[in-house]
Amino acid sequence: MSIKRLSPLSAVSRRARLLAVASGLVTAVALAAPSAVAAPAPAPAPSAAQLAAASSAIGAADIAGTAWYTDKASGKVVVTVDSTVSDAEIAEIKNSVADTAAGVTIKHTEGKFSKLIAGGEAIYAGGGRCSLGFNVRSGSTYYALTAGHCTNIGSAWYTNSAGTASLGTRTGTSFPTNDYGIIRHSNTAAADGRVYLYNGSYQDITSAANPTVGQSVRRSGSTTGVRSGTVTALNATVNYGGGDVVYGMIQTNVCAEPGDSGGALFAGTTALGLTSGGSGNCTSGGTTFFQPVVEALNAYGVSVY
Repeated sequence: MSIKRLSPLSAVSRRARLLAVASGLVTAVALAAPSAVAAPAPAPAPSAAQLAAASSAIGAADIAGTAWYTDKASGKVVVTVDSTVSDAEIAEIKNSVADTAAGVTIKHTEGKFSKLIAGGEAIYAGGGRCSLGFNVRSGSTYYALTAGHCTNIGSAWYTNSAGTASLGTRTGTSFPTNDYGIIRHSNTAAADGRVYLYNGSYQDITSAANPTVGQSVRRSGSTTGVRSGTVTALNATVNYGGGDVVYGMIQTNVCAEPGDSGGALFAGTTALGLTSGGSGNCTSGGTTFFQPVVEALNAYGVSVY
């Protein structure tokens, strides 16, 4: 059997062909390599209308012991639940927004959301005790602002539990939906425009404003005196149960207890809100809600002084 030998020229030519083929394969492999996989486009953030729809859906679930607000930055509704809300009810809250584009964040707080009836300084009516929020005026007529769930309980108000020292007569009340009420002073000379600090001194109040999230604030009430904390959310909705739902509340981590209702929320010389309710106490802390005072001032056509 004869072996066919390649000439040197043929061998060079063959090596060239092999190199060309190999080079072609490398090129083909390189061209076939997958390109970088593009990251999926993020889901569009829910619109204001979609967040509002989710908030309404949670309201329609009507679960007592819940409070919520919309967080546009995260595209979620943040729901705070008190200790009475069960796992099944939390599942119901989540299901209520399942058909919306908004997400939901659940936060827990100790105790039970309740209206803090039991005020700065104490005021009394119908067997209940609340706290006076701010003294206000319209021209030369002077009034006291407090919580609406307080003014709902009686028309005649007193500065002592025996009901012998008159504060004045209720001239307006709004609760639920809002939580503010107004009492016309029977003795104008007793209407002090300051807030009592429970250390023998007073804080001048010269203006009113809406707060901002993260703002440092103080609260004065007849049960626990002056306490401080920060604003954690705005435009919160609170379901106290029994159809008592309030809207547009200031949410804070300032503690409060029964009897502090109606008391003043303020920052320096600026009036901010009226104590509505919340959970917890001033030993373990809690979550509290305040009626924005600017809304109440506008509703009654009065001003701080």
